Amino acid sequence: MQQDMNEKQNRLNRYVRGWLILGLVLVFGQILIGGVTRLTGSGLSITKWEIITGTLPPMTTEAWEQEFALYKETPQYALINDGMSLSEFKFIYFWEYLHRLWARWMGLVFLIPFLIFWRKGMLSGRLIRQLCILVGLAAVTASFGWIMVASGLIERPWVNAYKLSTHLLLGFSVFLYLLHILVGAIWPHGVGPSRSKHHRNLVALLSLLVFQIFLGGMMSGMKAGFAYPTWPDMHGAWMPAMLGDVSHWTVENFVDYDETGFMVALVQFMHRITAYLLIIIGLRYYIRYRTAHVSPWYDRIHTLWIILLIIQVTLGILTLLGFQRGMPVALGSAHQMVALLLVSTLVVQWTWIMEARRSPRSVQVDEVGSVGQDTMR
Repeated sequence: MQQDMNEKQNRLNRYVRGWLILGLVLVFGQILIGGVTRLTGSGLSITKWEIITGTLPPMTTEAWEQEFALYKETPQYALINDGMSLSEFKFIYFWEYLHRLWARWMGLVFLIPFLIFWRKGMLSGRLIRQLCILVGLAAVTASFGWIMVASGLIERPWVNAYKLSTHLLLGFSVFLYLLHILVGAIWPHGVGPSRSKHHRNLVALLSLLVFQIFLGGMMSGMKAGFAYPTWPDMHGAWMPAMLGDVSHWTVENFVDYDETGFMVALVQFMHRITAYLLIIIGLRYYIRYRTAHVSPWYDRIHTLWIILLIIQVTLGILTLLGFQRGMPVALGSAHQMVALLLVSTLVVQWTWIMEARRSPRSVQVDEVGSVGQDTMR
């Protein structure tokens, strides 16, 4: 009887794990679609935020004409896309519509199984609290997404770069917090070291990477790649001359960044310098802890970190050079998603360390199934 009950509990736990993994896949897809939406200039094609009525796209020619007419009233159409055909409008509308529709799918995929699992008592109190935080974070991300879009519908032809970067970080946060929940559920006792120094080094590296991702969002929002699409120099100089002129360091240039080229130069310069720092510090971090042999799983993630770092740096250079031929949508999207995977490796390591420090015992595992009975306490 007891064996049957344990097998039933393990089966239910697998369902919950599968649900969380599906959620990760959907959030990953949403971030990818959001990146393509931004890089194709599609984010301002839908000028209203209709949570329910906006579920269906225009179904008739008249409905399409009405949507197109609304878009024609935006600064983006007047200043950049004047003369755009209806078929071209449908292309950019598709990406923004898919971005919003995908968000609705994620809501349904979360809500319905959550109610079922909660009703059957398959969710621990800790997991329920974590999922409530996740819902709040997702709601803030969605709401800020509309705030971001609204910033490009009145006075400027593009969304505000600061708001875009914030929205990007919020989207990353939803994915990373869900990943943290999943990893903590699968390895409830951690498989990482509990040493404070290792933890401090990891947090410092993670903080630098988050700052770099914010700068990446600023690069995209300002379309800064078009200004200096060369490497390793910036149009023949290691640092643009205007950055050395103190007269440019004004509040107005930081706020009204699209009035001059100062912020574009500063953001791209900082993005490059931070990348070089990440290479040096990230390589040192890898070398320092690669022989720790805490557990097979920890060693694999630690190795994956350095592999993804090399790939990310390469993609960054290729994306920058790609601006010489126009907007590099494919490279830019890949650069964004590898950044998400890169920061994910650090979040997984951080979660393992935190679980090991929280738990009275640290479990080192070779396979997920070896702690199957403890996955959902």
